[in-house]
Amino acid sequence: MYAFEDINNYSYGSSERKRSRKKKLIIIGAALLAVTLIVVAGVVGALFYTNNESKKAEDSSDHNMHSVSKSVKMMCSTTDYSGVCESSISKAVNSSSPAPEDLVKAAVAVIINEAKKAFSRSELFKSKNPMIRGAIEDCKQLYMDSKEELETALEHITAYGLENLPKRSHDIRTWLSAVMSYQQTCIDGFPDGELKTKMNEAMNKARQLTSNALAIIKEASSFFSTLKLSNFNRRRLLEEEEHEEMFVDDDGYPSWVAEGDRRMLKEYQWKKPAPNVTVAKDGSGDFTTITDALNAMPKKYQGRYVIYVKAGEYEETVNVTKKMVNVTMYGDGSKKTIITGSKNFIDGTRTFQTATFVAAGSGFMAVGICFRNTAGAIKHQAVALRVQSDLSVFLYCRMEGYQDTLYAQTHRQFYRGCVISGTIDFIFGDAAAVIQNSVLVVRRPLDNQQNIVTANGRVDPHETTGFVLHNCRIIPDHRLSSNLTISSYLGRPWKQFSKTIIMESRIGSFIHPDGYTPWNGDFALKTLFYAEYNNTGPGSDVTARVPWPGFKVITRPAAMRFTVANFLQGRDWIKATGAPVRLGLYH
Repeated sequence: MYAFEDINNYSYGSSERKRSRKKKLIIIGAALLAVTLIVVAGVVGALFYTNNESKKAEDSSDHNMHSVSKSVKMMCSTTDYSGVCESSISKAVNSSSPAPEDLVKAAVAVIINEAKKAFSRSELFKSKNPMIRGAIEDCKQLYMDSKEELETALEHITAYGLENLPKRSHDIRTWLSAVMSYQQTCIDGFPDGELKTKMNEAMNKARQLTSNALAIIKEASSFFSTLKLSNFNRRRLLEEEEHEEMFVDDDGYPSWVAEGDRRMLKEYQWKKPAPNVTVAKDGSGDFTTITDALNAMPKKYQGRYVIYVKAGEYEETVNVTKKMVNVTMYGDGSKKTIITGSKNFIDGTRTFQTATFVAAGSGFMAVGICFRNTAGAIKHQAVALRVQSDLSVFLYCRMEGYQDTLYAQTHRQFYRGCVISGTIDFIFGDAAAVIQNSVLVVRRPLDNQQNIVTANGRVDPHETTGFVLHNCRIIPDHRLSSNLTISSYLGRPWKQFSKTIIMESRIGSFIHPDGYTPWNGDFALKTLFYAEYNNTGPGSDVTARVPWPGFKVITRPAAMRFTVANFLQGRDWIKATGAPVRLGLYH
């Protein structure tokens, strides 16, 4: 017996059930509105009140300093590290009567200085160990990425003001979440030992300040959002969300085509744009390598820069840098256009740098390409594709490897119609990623190993990140099927607030009834969020799942939070790429 609610309870065939559900949503919405106004108005409203009061008493410096302290205290009450919040923002605010916007900007600005101190601490470490020296170089790059995203967040707050924060909140929180990931990646690059411990301690305050800013932005956004919503508008939005699940893709329902004991995805006729340049190994294009084509890209290019990669096996390490924005790269199919490499941890490369292909520039899109790492199970961590790009789309691609195949590192990512294969933690990272209508192939690891599909790296409860597997198939490779003594799991918590949702997917019988396995003892078992909704297949039975406090079998309304429309805000940006997408649930 499944623990989630009967899907028939939500049938659209019954008008009475529709009216009943709509009424419940309206009541819930009104209640949420009231609660939000009570809680948040006390915080943000206090900022305006104390600001106005301090202006009336400008001739009294003592009164003004008291008002600043009170407004800071009220704002910081929404954070997890209120003491650090109060002291840092009080020092950062120059005016004795700051505007609310100044306080919110200060919450972000203080991270920059603290992050600089924390990241630069690594430069003081002296070692001949190449892994440590490499980790120091990684920290330098990660600091630059952090600085850029924090400055962008500040620019948006300044340009649009607090009253428009609801429209920009998710962008800003996405960038702040990425900053938290960069901080942790810097630490993780060091081998276990004294230097890693020191780096962790040095980064502690920067992480706390980033967490505080995430909480403050979220609460301030909620306040201004509720101010603009009348009860009528609230009802209208709830009704729109209810009907969102009826959205039909350009290609309709999931299109699995039987092929023996496997099902392959039906090809979608994505309209290929005219390329700016063509890459061909045989010399029939503009370039023979993808790297040369990227290096020739104009530094300032308006619109999408399109690179067509002809069929062939390209053995190179490719990096679409952060400066290379809005790149579309398409091939002749994921079995024909192959980008391959073999960098790996065992041979001395840090996991962060093992990727065959790196997509860092925002707005990256790949169609019909295979990203492969051939290092094999014996070489442990070996990334095929690392994605740092915000608003990125991967359509009908393959990611092939063993351990750590797909590093969904940061930002918002959408995968559709892909085949992703691997063994241990083969989908990992701290991005907000939805993998939809895809096949996840679990391969055979070493005899002393076990398989884990996902290892999400969310490090803070205020981050907007997590993994969603939607309408996917989780199947064993034929070499694994012949040896079912190897245990396979859906996930394990890489970091403390690991978050993974599997919904409307078909799970094979080879998945262990527990579903999930610990990372280390009871680490993160109370703070993680693992959820399943309306899955099918012999491996979907939730009656024997782990009894962890963080594991949930969620209902349909809860599952709606993790659709493409709500989790990625993908209504506009994904459809603009021409990619097929299901914005809501299928059933």
